[in-house]
Amino acid sequence: MARTGQAEAGELTAGSPAGRRVLACAVLGSGMAMLDGTIVTVALPRIGADLGVPLSDLQWTLNAYMLTLAGLILLGGGLGDRYGRRRVFVWGVVWFTVASLLCGVAPGGPALIGARALQGVGGALLTPGSLALIQSSFRTEERAKAVGLWSGLGGVATALGPFLGGWLVDGPGWRWIFFINVPFAAVILLLSRGVPESRDWRATGRFDVLGAALAALGLGGVTYALIGRFWPAAVGGLLVAAAFVWWERRAPRPMLPLGVFRSRLFTSTNLVTLCLYAALGGVFFLLPTQLQNGLGYDALGAGLATLPMTLLLTALSGPAGALAQRIGPRLPMALGALLGACGLLLLHRVRPGGSYLGDVLPGVVVLGLGLSLFVAPLTATVLASVTVRRAGVASGVNNAAARVAQLVAVAALPLVIGLAADQYRSSAAVDAAFGRAVWICAGLMAAGGLLTLATVPGRLPQGEGEPAPTPECTRHCAVNAPPLEPGRRERDGSGPGPAA
Repeated sequence: MARTGQAEAGELTAGSPAGRRVLACAVLGSGMAMLDGTIVTVALPRIGADLGVPLSDLQWTLNAYMLTLAGLILLGGGLGDRYGRRRVFVWGVVWFTVASLLCGVAPGGPALIGARALQGVGGALLTPGSLALIQSSFRTEERAKAVGLWSGLGGVATALGPFLGGWLVDGPGWRWIFFINVPFAAVILLLSRGVPESRDWRATGRFDVLGAALAALGLGGVTYALIGRFWPAAVGGLLVAAAFVWWERRAPRPMLPLGVFRSRLFTSTNLVTLCLYAALGGVFFLLPTQLQNGLGYDALGAGLATLPMTLLLTALSGPAGALAQRIGPRLPMALGALLGACGLLLLHRVRPGGSYLGDVLPGVVVLGLGLSLFVAPLTATVLASVTVRRAGVASGVNNAAARVAQLVAVAALPLVIGLAADQYRSSAAVDAAFGRAVWICAGLMAAGGLLTLATVPGRLPQGEGEPAPTPECTRHCAVNAPPLEPGRRERDGSGPGPAA
């Protein structure tokens, strides 16, 4: 049973003290991981100058984190479903914090890259757990509201990364972008003491360690090929990726139950995620460098330049989630993606000699409006397409899709736009490359919007994954007992179910 004095999983409301505590814990946890996905970008020019490393090392500083995060996040979701979502979430926070300290004291490029890879392992444990805590802790009718708040506040954490990173880089130094995680972790661990535990009581057997290894090796091979221009590694990576799919179809307890993709809604929404986050990953890899090298901003100024996106996400993500719940997710998601594409095109005006009000701000504002419209509906749509007990897997797949998209974008974009070696220190080379990059990223964002219009339904089917549970069933399934109907067929993997 849940510990005395604690609310049980599956019974919370967003407005209750226990519900607010779960929300705060989940938002801070996922926000800490997302923050380190963005806070580093504004520090890259300073890291490169301080450590004397080439562009490839800066790419790996971002991608080592995203590689282990994307490769292991599905395993992290499965660990939470098996051993307890709260417990694995706490493990992830501790691991992430220790790795952050190693990043902060790294003496050179290879040590920093290795520590960033360890950071990604911690992120893989805590990121899916944060959303699964919300999905399993709140009442059915409260979940959409809670997910909307989680998405909006998590988006704020992502958008705050460049601002906070710039302030730290210009102040105590770039190493503090990693040390700042220590006080965040202390607050999260304190809040987690009041979070109810939940797990999938049907999750048994051995973990799919081979699947996790194949996923990481496949992504690593492709990433190494793109950054190092060593094409045999790409062939090897693709072969390993094919082996991963083959193994997941035959593994007795697969890390990625391929049956979840029988839902066309789940599949299409993850394809949309790939398009949108590849665009964001590419532009936010280059924008801070363009602002600092091309327009002469300091690190704090480059971070402040994107602050309007933070304000828009704070103000509009909640209403956007409520709007999507009322009219369906297709129009908000599609409009958000197309607005985002327009914002990226406006960033083409960010050129040496340009002004903030006339050239930077319009693109930032329009992009922020687009982000505000699609972030919350996208997350809610992914979760609506599977059963509640698969919350960890669904969250893991969608997070992995976002990280893989960013990983490939950061690795491939410099190659496509012709930016290599030490050219990131040249304002002329960065300016020319950035101009080409925004067109590519805008095209990806627009493709995500068109794909949404073509594949996402106007209304989410009620109970896409399973019928709404009764309070008694919710309490037993989520907290401390096997489900009341252990033989019931699932629609997200073990049975065909209707496609969305």
